[in-house]
Amino acid sequence: MGDRRTPATRDRIKDWNRDERPRERLARQGAASLSDAELVAILLRTGVEGRNAVQLARDLLHEIGELDGLHRASYEDLRQRSGVGPAKAAQLKAAIEIGRRLAVAESPARPVVQSPEDAAGLLLYEMGVLEREHLRVLLLDTRNRLIRAAEVYQGSLNASAIRVAEVFRDAVQANAAAVIIAHNHPSGDPSPSPEDVAVTRALVEAGRLLDIEVLDHLVIGKNRFTSMKAKGLGFG
Repeated sequence: MGDRRTPATRDRIKDWNRDERPRERLARQGAASLSDAELVAILLRTGVEGRNAVQLARDLLHEIGELDGLHRASYEDLRQRSGVGPAKAAQLKAAIEIGRRLAVAESPARPVVQSPEDAAGLLLYEMGVLEREHLRVLLLDTRNRLIRAAEVYQGSLNASAIRVAEVFRDAVQANAAAVIIAHNHPSGDPSPSPEDVAVTRALVEAGRLLDIEVLDHLVIGKNRFTSMKAKGLGFG
């Protein structure tokens, strides 16, 4: 998303016209009207000498890899960046964590997972930016209500390396009736690999033996996903 350019002669945001200031525009037009840098600037609150908050935010996003990089960055990484420091780093990480919790927040009644989109909605926000492969399992009851999500594996997904018992351990302990498997591709491309198909086939067969149905296997990429069940990959 492009940033609105501001006249070089007006470096301080408080010297801008009121209808150009990010906070005032947010109040008047809504947060969706602001650029990425303007939203980050509101979190940073202040700039540093020679750079106002918007300029500081723009530079930070450029250096760190835009919003995806900001999402992945650790508190320590942010704290050490020019113009950020402990307080601003804490504000940024707090905002990102609020977003993560909203993305996976449960309603008073446990969410019902009725489609691949429902499952992806619980996982995409966080898993889409992970830098290593993670395999997670959504545990579901007999009505497809979410019991909880369990992380069971980190590292390259390989049929010979994955222990089926580990994948189903939490499901057995929780007395789950069904599971949805999900893993991410750090490249951002959710296209299933031959190894993904082999892993899916092995897990589906193991689920039959354990009387725990594998409803789907999602491959998570950057802001998108693939349902292997919908593609007919690994499901007989």
